[in-house]
Amino acid sequence: MSLQECIDQYKRAQKMGQKYYRAAIARGEYPYPQVLDEILNESMIAGRTNLGLVEIPTDLIVGTRAAGRRAAFAGNFMPLLPHDTEFGLKWIALCGAHLSDEGIREPIKCYEYLGRFYVEEGNKRVSVLKSYDAPTIPGRVTRLIPVWSEDNAVQVYYEFLKFYELSHVYQVHFSRLGSYAKLQAALGFEADHVWTEDEQASFLSSYHRFRSIYIERCRAEHLNLSTGGALLVWLQVYSFEDIHTMTTPELERALAAIWQDIRFTADDRPSTLLTAPEESEKGVLGKLLSTMRTSHIDIAFVHGTSPEKSTWVMGHDLGRQYLEKELADKVSTKTYVARHNADEVMEQAIAEGAQLIIATAPTLMSACRKASVLHPNVKFLNCALSLPVAGVRTYYSRLYEAKFITGAVVGAVSAEDRIGYVGRYPILGAPAAINAFALGLRMTNPDAKVVLRWSCLPGDPAADLINDGIRIISNRETSAQAQNGFGAQAGTYQILDNGTCVPLASPRWNWGKLYEKIVLSILEGSWQAQGDRSQVAVSYWWGMNSGVIDVQLSDQLSAGVRQLGLILQHDMMNGVLDPFHCPIVDQSGIIRNDGEGRFTPDEIMCMDWLCDNVEGHIPHYDEVLPMSQSVTRLLGVFRDEIPPEKEAILL
Repeated sequence: MSLQECIDQYKRAQKMGQKYYRAAIARGEYPYPQVLDEILNESMIAGRTNLGLVEIPTDLIVGTRAAGRRAAFAGNFMPLLPHDTEFGLKWIALCGAHLSDEGIREPIKCYEYLGRFYVEEGNKRVSVLKSYDAPTIPGRVTRLIPVWSEDNAVQVYYEFLKFYELSHVYQVHFSRLGSYAKLQAALGFEADHVWTEDEQASFLSSYHRFRSIYIERCRAEHLNLSTGGALLVWLQVYSFEDIHTMTTPELERALAAIWQDIRFTADDRPSTLLTAPEESEKGVLGKLLSTMRTSHIDIAFVHGTSPEKSTWVMGHDLGRQYLEKELADKVSTKTYVARHNADEVMEQAIAEGAQLIIATAPTLMSACRKASVLHPNVKFLNCALSLPVAGVRTYYSRLYEAKFITGAVVGAVSAEDRIGYVGRYPILGAPAAINAFALGLRMTNPDAKVVLRWSCLPGDPAADLINDGIRIISNRETSAQAQNGFGAQAGTYQILDNGTCVPLASPRWNWGKLYEKIVLSILEGSWQAQGDRSQVAVSYWWGMNSGVIDVQLSDQLSAGVRQLGLILQHDMMNGVLDPFHCPIVDQSGIIRNDGEGRFTPDEIMCMDWLCDNVEGHIPHYDEVLPMSQSVTRLLGVFRDEIPPEKEAILL
C-alpha cells in the first residue's frame, strides 16, 4: 500500500475518533481511553498473574495503564492529533507495516483488570489494528486480580476466573452471577471439563457469528444485555450447534423469534403477577375486546404422567372434566402424557389442532418455551410459581391461605403441643404455607409447635411423625372433585389409637375454576389485554377469593370449630384476614413482622425462613431425593445456589 493510502487510513480513523470524542462530550462522558492508574490502587489488588502471550479481543481493550498520551486518542483508540505530527507519522508508518508482508508482529504489553485490558506498550499498534477491525491483537498480559468483595462485578469476575481456567476464552462476558457455570453446562460440558483447542475454536467461530447478528439488532434498541446474556437465552430454546448449521436468514429469524425473551432478560423485570381474576372490561375497552373474541377453543392438557398414577395429575384432570362440563359448547380437550419426550408431545398436540396448551408440571416449562417460540399463535399455560418466561404464562394458587385456616382448626381441636406437617418440595411458596399453618395453629393454641418433615427426603415422613408420638398431621392437599373425600393420608387428620385416620380439615384445589376463568378470558378477548399490560410475561397466583382453592371441613368437627373455620374462610375470601399481618419471629430470633407491616406477594412467594414455632428446616438441593431434584432445581427456595448441570433444564 502506498504512503498516501496509509495517510488516508489515518484520516478515516481520525474522523472516527473525532466523532466518538464529540458524542462522548455531548453525553457528558469521558472522551479518552480509561487510565488504569486512575481506576485502582495497590490496596484493591489481591494478586498478579502472568498470562503470557494471549490473543486479546480488540473490543476489550478499553484504556492505557498510565495517562501518558491519552489525549492523542479518543475512547475508541482512534487518533485525534493531525496526521503530520510526530504521533501521526509513527501511526502511518505502523499502518504501512501492518499492510506489508511483514505485518505488525511485536505483541503489545498490557494489564487485564476485571476482564478489560489496559495497554502499557503498543497504544499505536492497537489504534492501527482497531481501525482495520482486527478481531484480536497478540499481547503479553499481566492479570490484576481484585480483592474479593460483595460487589457484583467482582463476584462475577471471580466466576469468570474459574471459567477461564477451563476454556481460555475471554470473549464471553456476563453481568449476572452463575452465568458462566450455566454456559458450561448448556454447552454439554461437565462443570470441571477443560476445553480442547478444537472446542475453543469451534465455540469462538459460532459465538462471533451469533454476536455479529445480535449486536446489529441490539444497537437499534440499546438493550443492556451482553452477547453472552443473549446467548444463554438462545440456549434455552435452540442448541449451540444451530448457530453453526443455520443460514444467516434462518439465524436472524430465530433470533427475532426469541427477541421478547431477550428484551425481558435485559430489562430484568419480574412477570406481571395477577393475584385475582380480573373483572370484565367495560366501556370502550370492552367494545374493543369484543372484536377479539372467539367462539371455540381446542385445548391440550399435557401431564408428566398419567392421572391414574398421580393424585396431583388426577386433580388437574378433574379440573379438565369440570371445564368441559361448564363450557361444553365452547371447548374441546385432549389429554397427553409427556414422560421423556415433551418436545415431541407438544408438537403432536399442536399438529392435532391445539390452540391452548396447559402443562400441569413445572418440568414441562422448557418444552413449553421452545414450542411457544416455534408456534407464536398458540397459547401456553404452565403450572408453576415464579418461572417468568415470555410466551408462556404460569399459574398456581395461594395455598398458604388455606393452610392458615387448617392450622387454626387444628389448634382449636387439639390440646397436644406437637403437630406434624409433611412438606412435599422445598420450593417457592412452600415456606409460606408452612408458616401460615404455624401462625394459624398459634392463634388457637399458642403453645403448640409444628414438627416439619418432608416427603422429598429419604424415609416415610408420616410414619416417622407417628413413631415420634405425633397424632395430628397436615399432609398433602385434596381435589375439590375427588370422589373419595379426604383420601388416604390427605389433608389434616388425627390418628386414633387403633390406627384410624379421622379427617379434620384440608385445603382443596379446584383447578377447574381457574381453567374456566382463564379460558373465558380467551373467549372474551381479554387474555391479550392482560398480556399487553405486562408486555412479555403473566403469572396467575390466585387465592381463595377466586374459588381455585378452599378448605374442606370434616363433618366430624364440632359445631363451634366448624363455625370458626367458616368464619375464617369468609374473612379470607373478602380480604379481611391476612395470615401474616401479625407479630412474627423466625427460628433465628429475627423479627420478621412487628405486627404492623404487610408482606408483598413477592415477599410471601419467596420466603426462605420458618417461624419460631416450627421444628425442622428447609432442605437444600443436595438433601432431596433424585426424583425430586428436577422440581427443586426449577422452583427451589434456594435454586440460585444450585450449580447447573449439563443435563438439567436451563432457565
